[in-house]
Amino acid sequence: MENIRNFCIIAHIDHGKSTLADRLLEYTGTVAARDLTKQMLDDMDLEQERGITIKLHAVQIKYQSHDKKNCTLNLIDTPGHVDFTYEVSRSLAACEGAILVIDATQGVEAQTISNLYLAIDAGLEIIPFINKVDLPSAKTMIDTVKKQVVDLIGCKEEEILMGSAKSGMGTDEVLEAIVTRIPAPKGDPAAPLQALIFDSVFDEYRGAVAYVRVMEGTIREKDKIRFFSNGKEFQAEDVGILEMQKKRTGTLSAGDVGYVIANVKDVHDTKVGDTITLADNPAADPLPGYKEAKPMVFSGMYPSNSDDFGELRDALDKLKLNDASLIFEPESSVALGFGFRAGFLGLLHMEIVRERLEREYNQNLINTVPNVEYRVTTTDKEVIYVDNPALMPDAGKIEKVEEPFVKAQIITPTEYIGNIMKLCMDRRGVHKNTTYLSPERADIHFELPLSEIIFDFYDKLKSLSRGYASLDYDFIDYFDSDLVKLDILLNGEPVDALSTIIHRAKSYEWGRKLCRKLRELIPRQMFEVAIQAAIGSKVIARESLSAIRKNVLAKCYGGDITRKRKLLEKQKEGKRRMKRVGSVEVPQEAFFAVLSLEE
Repeated sequence: MENIRNFCIIAHIDHGKSTLADRLLEYTGTVAARDLTKQMLDDMDLEQERGITIKLHAVQIKYQSHDKKNCTLNLIDTPGHVDFTYEVSRSLAACEGAILVIDATQGVEAQTISNLYLAIDAGLEIIPFINKVDLPSAKTMIDTVKKQVVDLIGCKEEEILMGSAKSGMGTDEVLEAIVTRIPAPKGDPAAPLQALIFDSVFDEYRGAVAYVRVMEGTIREKDKIRFFSNGKEFQAEDVGILEMQKKRTGTLSAGDVGYVIANVKDVHDTKVGDTITLADNPAADPLPGYKEAKPMVFSGMYPSNSDDFGELRDALDKLKLNDASLIFEPESSVALGFGFRAGFLGLLHMEIVRERLEREYNQNLINTVPNVEYRVTTTDKEVIYVDNPALMPDAGKIEKVEEPFVKAQIITPTEYIGNIMKLCMDRRGVHKNTTYLSPERADIHFELPLSEIIFDFYDKLKSLSRGYASLDYDFIDYFDSDLVKLDILLNGEPVDALSTIIHRAKSYEWGRKLCRKLRELIPRQMFEVAIQAAIGSKVIARESLSAIRKNVLAKCYGGDITRKRKLLEKQKEGKRRMKRVGSVEVPQEAFFAVLSLEE
């Protein structure tokens, strides 16, 4: 155990986590030079294309230090995006140290601070590493970034490592710092077993595979194990370590990181953050910090062809095996037919699930407007959670509606503070405080409704700050708000898939804009179409789509005016009858219209 080091790499998106992991694998010979590719640990096509880490990855590295000590280094490469914060917190709990990567050209950003605080809470040894120092634009920034790091961590300037993950500069110093500065794991191999699940994946042939860090005790093949969260028991069939592929060792002791396969059929039994113990000699308590991953954003998913409903259900079932945080249940819509209401950790998670369904399972999908979960108290004092606007009770039965609020942290160059303040105030934000990290950079804290930031808040923030501002947020609680359900009616018929829950102060403007947008998108019919926005029975906005008219007077050459009038009256009666029986087909673009409404 003396020579084991468990560490992870944390950073803001695009600061070079995966590239540094590549260099460590290359430098230690874990991966042969001929097999090396970019982002070695990111094995999903989407991760490679977008250059982001979606799933965390663990790998064991063998390294001989300068003082000839043979060390085993267990590296966990974590996601950097705010949607996957819980995954990051569990992987930090499996380590004793963290390399904090900071981009020399960008400096300290919101998620750098957020992930750092998670690491400090977990009691980790922090090794700061300033990356991309070989870029021309970094020369003028290095001293400023060093000062930011010293202020943030409280370390000495000489403790900060510098290098370039791309060129390999500084890799040797990073490895030495891991061996000398990160403490060896503690734990008693003879104590009752406590193993933390920090990730799980599904193997088609072997079932759910739990990736674990053994804190106390020893786990061997043929041991009967128990999961603390659900009390289920299984027999460990395959136990081993994680090199670039799984390597069977038959046993894992305190301090080790590895995998356990126990013929578990459902990935939901191997929940991230849960504790594994032995059924015969159980530990008294589970490891602290476990919680259920809670979806924050909900959206309807419908096949564009209603006959494909069964295929979509199979595709979601298969995807759920590898993504335990995805939840879904069947629902039906008058406008879109049968589909599913799915819950996601955030907008990025939703985007990734949608893309994976389209690529890996050839699904052609219609997504409804994403919305959050509201807490509604009825006049009967019953509390219900509403994640679909169509399920909102009637206004007369509602006593109060509460919506989820988040604590948002925005780090920005000081010249953009005014623009960002205005953006947050427009989104019903409450300013908490502003601190200056340096004369050029400010850290702004706001409390914002989650529903206001899931649409285009991040895009607006980036465009207002020319890409320099960064955002991180945490869920706080539900707070009382004056919210209403806004319905869209086509010829008096509500289109449930276009309903939204919105703040009363914004509802009139939103309804007017949406009606105007739908008028452009809905094709003209043979009869007039009335597009209305309504709150309950009160119509607040209306647009009319005029009918396509056939020129019935073309065949009328002269003659008395009564002949022409008779033909026009006959046409008008036909239009009226058609309107009574005709239905308006809503194109797919209309469901995205809500997302592209300009503020």
